[in-house]
Amino acid sequence: MSSREVTVVVAEDNLVDQEAIRRAFNKHRIANNLLFANHGEEVLAMLRGLSTAPVPRPYLVLLDLNMPRMGGIEVLHELRADPVLKDSIVFVLTTSNRDQDKVESYRMNVAGYILKSDVGAGFLNLVSMLDHYWRVVEFP
Repeated sequence: MSSREVTVVVAEDNLVDQEAIRRAFNKHRIANNLLFANHGEEVLAMLRGLSTAPVPRPYLVLLDLNMPRMGGIEVLHELRADPVLKDSIVFVLTTSNRDQDKVESYRMNVAGYILKSDVGAGFLNLVSMLDHYWRVVEFP
């Protein structure tokens, strides 16, 4: 797998947002593998390989903060405490504009904090940014 074949794990409970992300990838003709988790526990199980094989590396996570069962901040704490997953590349994608959430997310070493309201055009700008990101950034 080359550094451009990055699996994208989308931790998002909103089905409309999931579909918008899927459509934006299709519109940009980006064929990267997209995996969707509906809550924080599910994304951790996917990354740890508890129900299936672990998500192949390299991967990056788009993490919503406001999810049922386990919110995004809790997921970040779990990821950073896990010796195998602590280096996961995570972008927060959320509706929360709270400074407290931003500070805590960056304290947990997120690659970026993106407001859904600022993404615009059905997530096309987000997908374009991610496409440029993994074309430029070297993954281990």
